[in-house]
This record gives sequence, structure tokens and C-alpha cells, in this order.
Amino acid sequence: VQLVESGGGLVQPGGSLRLSCAASGFTFSSYFMRWYRQAPGKERELVAGITSTGGITNYADSVKGRFTISRDNAKKTVYLQMNSLKPEDTAVYYCHAIIRFHDYWGQGTQVTVSS
Repeated sequence: VQLVESGGGLVQPGGSLRLSCAASGFTFSSYFMRWYRQAPGKERELVAGITSTGGITNYADSVKGRFTISRDNAKKTVYLQMNSLKPEDTAVYYCHAIIRFHDYWGQGTQVTVSS
């Protein structure tokens, strides 16, 4: 199993970024996928989740209305569209899946929101 995030970077407040997580080594279309983030000195927190078909999504209250999670099962990729970014969104963002009772994480991608 491999999860590889990309798309992070430095953006000004109010800006947008789209994160991608390319999956391999498992039947991607069968699994719920999540994005987490971890800011310096803070615990890792759940940002968003999406069902295997993409039909149901959920979000942390802090990002609701600003972030959108989606997936392309043909490309084995899950996305996180982040709009109206705030400095408090600064964190390392991780892709996550639970496969056969094991937790799998990507290496993370840094998002920095600063003027």
C-alpha cells in the first residue's frame, strides 16, 4: 500500500490549493478515504472523509464550506480542494486509509498560509 500526497505549498490568506493523494497497492475504489492535518505543536486532526463511491462526504467544522473532498476511482486519487485559506490552516496534510484493520498514511504535504 502506498499513499503519495502532492500539491502543498505557500499561499496567501484567502487563496486556494488543491491537494492530491495517489494510491496504489490496494483496491482503491473499495475504501473510505480521509484527509488529516497536523499543525506544529498540535495533535493530528481529521479534516475530511469520503466514502468509496464518493457519494457521502464529511468535514471538520473548521473547514466546512471552504474545503471539498472528492475522488477519482479510475485514477486512484483522492483530492482536497481548499478555498478561502486561513493562517490557521497551516499544517502538514496527510492522506489516510484503513485497509484490513491497518492504518496507512502518506508522507504528508506542507501547506503554509501566510502573507
